[in-house]
Amino acid sequence: MEIQAVTGAFGYTGKYITQRLLNKNITVKTLTNSVNRKNDFGDKVMVSPFFFNEPDKLVKALEGVSVLYNTYWVRFNHRTFQHSEAVQNTLKLFEAAKKAGVKRIVHTSILKPDKNSKLEYYAGKGILEEALINSGISYAILRPGVIFGDEDILINNIAWMIRKFPVFGMFGDGKYKLQPIFVEDFADLAVEQGSKSENIIIDATGPEIFTYKEIVKAISKIILGKERKVFSMPDELGYWVSKIVGTIKGDKLVTREEIKGLKADLLYSDAPAAGKTKLTDWVALHKNTIGMVYANELKRRLDRTIAYK
Repeated sequence: MEIQAVTGAFGYTGKYITQRLLNKNITVKTLTNSVNRKNDFGDKVMVSPFFFNEPDKLVKALEGVSVLYNTYWVRFNHRTFQHSEAVQNTLKLFEAAKKAGVKRIVHTSILKPDKNSKLEYYAGKGILEEALINSGISYAILRPGVIFGDEDILINNIAWMIRKFPVFGMFGDGKYKLQPIFVEDFADLAVEQGSKSENIIIDATGPEIFTYKEIVKAISKIILGKERKVFSMPDELGYWVSKIVGTIKGDKLVTREEIKGLKADLLYSDAPAAGKTKLTDWVALHKNTIGMVYANELKRRLDRTIAYK
């Protein structure tokens, strides 16, 4: 009986990877901080806490696992979770996987990681890529920029703001690019790489490249039947407007680091697309539901019992 492990099987990308593995009759174990979260898998998935602070238990949890799909990360710093902690925890996970005899790790990174970046998110991802490459474990490193789908945050909340406000403010000129990949395409790619053995790094992008301004106009035209008026604003003003909206919703809508990452053109790639699903086609299919409800990431993080939707 082959066992493969997915971190965060009850979360966003993790649940799509898990469903594909189950469809292939592979036994799935998840390591998660959300052992009590409602999910669609029931007893089909073996559940274990992460045990980051108990190395022997973490190794034990990974014993017998052939492939580990790692989706564990945090999007922003908060009083209850930090990027630096996520880096250290992931290093512990890699070390435990090696001791447990895991044969391959399929790791979710980010486009254009850089261990020397001044942006903590990108620096952390760069540190982890280097550690995995040097671990001696067979690896596939997948680098998405933006992942869209039913449980998505960014694309959904762009649509939510388009619906809620008569104009849409963007940071600077809006010419910075994004290349979103569909979550199911990403899961297909991850599982495909889990069945291989060669070391590989893949820019996990979709078939469409947009400027930020273009993506706002494209979404608004699809869901409203007209292009929402878009205007430029200084980064700091945009941040504080977003902070006010986020505070009202009990969330972090955007961070200063994310604004800098957007404007530095870190969310697209010149590599061939790894996914086939167009964002515009997907939005058209979901135009009556996307953005109708605000997607609150902080609520998902803090309430570990509700289903990830």
